[in-house]
Order: sequence, then C-alpha cells, then structure tokens
Amino acid sequence: MSSDLKPYSHPSAWYGKDLAKSTEWMIRLDEGELSELEAALDRVKTAGLQIPGISKADFPLPRLQPRLEEIKRELADGRGFVLLRGLPVEKLSKMDAAIMYWGLGTHLGPAFAQNAQGDVLGHVRDIGVDWKTNMKARGYQTHMNIPFHNDSTDVVGLMCLRKARKGGESRLVSSTAIYNEFLARRPDLLDVMMQPLYVDRRGEESEGQNPYYVQPCFNFVDGRLFVRYNRTFIESAQRFPDVPRLTPRHIEAMDLMDALCDDPGICLDMGFEPGDIQLVCNYVVLHSRNDFEDWEDPDRRRHLLRLWVNIPGFEKLPAAFADRNADMVAWQRHPRPPVFDNSAGMATLAH
Repeated sequence: MSSDLKPYSHPSAWYGKDLAKSTEWMIRLDEGELSELEAALDRVKTAGLQIPGISKADFPLPRLQPRLEEIKRELADGRGFVLLRGLPVEKLSKMDAAIMYWGLGTHLGPAFAQNAQGDVLGHVRDIGVDWKTNMKARGYQTHMNIPFHNDSTDVVGLMCLRKARKGGESRLVSSTAIYNEFLARRPDLLDVMMQPLYVDRRGEESEGQNPYYVQPCFNFVDGRLFVRYNRTFIESAQRFPDVPRLTPRHIEAMDLMDALCDDPGICLDMGFEPGDIQLVCNYVVLHSRNDFEDWEDPDRRRHLLRLWVNIPGFEKLPAAFADRNADMVAWQRHPRPPVFDNSAGMATLAH
C-alpha cells in the first residue's frame, strides 16, 4: 500500500522548530475588536439569552468578522491552528466569559455536544480522578499529562480562564507532518496505521452500539488526509473480548507515532495565559498537555473551557468516521448549558 503513496504537501505539514521562531500563528485582539465583543455580550445579556440559545445573529461581530473568516481558512486549509490572545477574562465572571467565548464560536460554525450528558461547553479542570484506572474519567479532568490525541469534531477550541501554579503547557504537533515522517522512515508501519484500529467508547455507547468504534489513524478522501489517533483509548479497547488483540507491529507503530509527537523538532509547545483561545483542526493537528501543579485556592485553580465546532470545508469526511460521529448526533438531541458547579463533573464523569 505505502509504495503507492507520496509525501503530503500541505501547509498543515509544519514543524515546531520552524513555527517556534515566529508568532505568525498568534492573533492579538485589538481594542476595537474587544469593544465589539463586550457590546455583543451586553446585547445578549440584555435580551436574556443563554448558552446554547445564542446564535450568530444574536452576537453580531461585523468588525471582527473578516478576521474570523481568515481564521476559518487557516483552520481548514492552512496550518490547522491559531491562538487568539487578549480576551479580558479577568474582568468577566466565568459565565460572562463563557458567553463571550460561545458567541465568538458561533461565527466559526455550529457547536456540538461533547458527551452523553449533552454538554456543549466542556470544563477542563482537575476534579481529582485518575483516568487510567477509572473508565468513566478523562484526562482533562485530572492534573496528569495528556498524551497526544485529537477530538471528534472539525475543530476543538480551548479558552483559558485560569492557569495552573506550575505546568500545564499546551503542546501541538502536525499529524500530517508525522504521516510524512512515517512514509520516509517506516513505510511498513504506515501500512499498519492505515488499517482499522479499535477504539474504546469508554462507557458512552448508545443503546445497540458496540462499546468501541473502528477507524484507521491515517485516512484519505479525494487526496485529502484526515488523521485520528488516541492510543489510550485504543489500548483500553483491549478490555473487550471481541476486539482483535494488538500485535507487536501495532505496538511498534504506535511507539513510533508517540516518539514523533514528542520530538522537540516536530512538536510545538506554547504557554496558555488567561484570555487565550486556542483553535485546532482535529484532522491535521494532535494536541497534548503537560502535567501541572495547581493552586490551593479553588478560585485560582486551572480552568479551561472547551468548545467543539464544525466549520465550512469539511463536508466530505472518511466513511470510517461515521460511527463515531453518530455519537455526537445522539448527544446533540439534548444540549445542556454550561454548569460551573465542580460537583456536576464529579457526578457525571463523562467525556
């Protein structure tokens, strides 16, 4: 199979050592744009609107719109990520910050529920669980390192409300560049990663579904490369007796994948400051996070808000994605507004 493949020539196939020399991937909001966001926030609050009932029309951003169109193009056809900087979260309540973030997101595309509880705005914070032993827990609910992976929608957005006392830096890597590295170094293992892999649903299957779904890591549609990878969930799917066993070649291929993700010349590390919004195209970029030490004061502890969005440009997806994407369609039937009570996360422990 790999003998017929060629390197993937695309702006998304970048190397961290090159991007670390510039700030071209960072966009700082100016005063006029911030004033427009604040005016849109006041507008929806005056109207009594709440998430998820706030639409693009409810949150007008005419000045910011050209910049948002540029961001969408960068996500779909460019390097696959941007960092927006400067949202004034220190002046906002958590709910107001969430509404501003949601309103901005409506100009990118429709948001999707992120778990079986229908949460449309997820919380990334440590609630004291261990995702390696608790199959209902997730890495983002801990202070632990999260290995490189991607999520299930076109774009994942993370907004920083509070940062940790120490650590918790964000890490990105181009999955299309990693594809090229596989092709150059070990085309035999690229073949393995282009074959079906069994991935754990971690207890979120709907009635009649298998507790796992099946898809390759590297997928092509009309010459376009789509990547999905989550080793933790691939390995935990081995708990099901009807899932084929991972072979030594599977392990070797995933070991290479992880080594390439962690290569300091390939990945890009970045700090996460309050008010930062990181937008990442899941099909061409994998994301990770370092472990962190948090503050004792609950009001100062690390807290990010997560948004899953679909954007124009990805109307045709690999057929292998359909089973997993059906989960989000089911979850979307009962969208739930953001809940800022930490005990709610403990009660559901859901992705």
